Amino acid sequence: MRLLSKAAQTAFSRRSGPNTTRGFWGWLNAVFNKVDHERMKAVGPDRAAAEWLLRCGAKVRFQGFDRFHHDYNGLPTGPLGRYKIQAIDATESCIMHQGFDHLDGLQYLEEIKFNKCIYIEDACLEKLSSVENLQDSLHALEVVSCGNVTDKGVIALHKLRRLETLFLSDLPGLKEKDKTVERLQTALPRLEIDLDLD
Repeated sequence: MRLLSKAAQTAFSRRSGPNTTRGFWGWLNAVFNKVDHERMKAVGPDRAAAEWLLRCGAKVRFQGFDRFHHDYNGLPTGPLGRYKIQAIDATESCIMHQGFDHLDGLQYLEEIKFNKCIYIEDACLEKLSSVENLQDSLHALEVVSCGNVTDKGVIALHKLRRLETLFLSDLPGLKEKDKTVERLQTALPRLEIDLDLD
């Protein structure tokens, strides 16, 4: 899949200028993030979310598994609702706000890593923290090298009442980090925040 993607990228960039190429890949990523509610009903929220995440280059770990799945065609099959997503590693993926509706039905998600995700922005973190299921299940969150995240997005995480650990690193959009951390600690006294923002 990645070879095909690279080949298509190269072919397309030869026919057009850099701005057209950037627009094409932005459009394609938006297509990958489109929510298909019929598919969610047919295969269940966890399977639909896993398909979305893998389509966008992320990885998922299901309950009872030690390793992350990254191959779309290698997703486990079985009865509806058998496999529940426990962790997401979205490192260098193209997930974006439009796709976050896939998270609504996830009840067992405990850990998420957003690392070098160019489309992750405040609206993504706001959506994440407003999902009721995740307010009760999410324990660990990592946001690293996501240039579009600001203090507003990080402060929105205060709704994740079960959050135990939060790692923030290389976030140039955070302008008032001390104030932001203080607000989070006040809202979530048990939260352990690890910062690497200098």
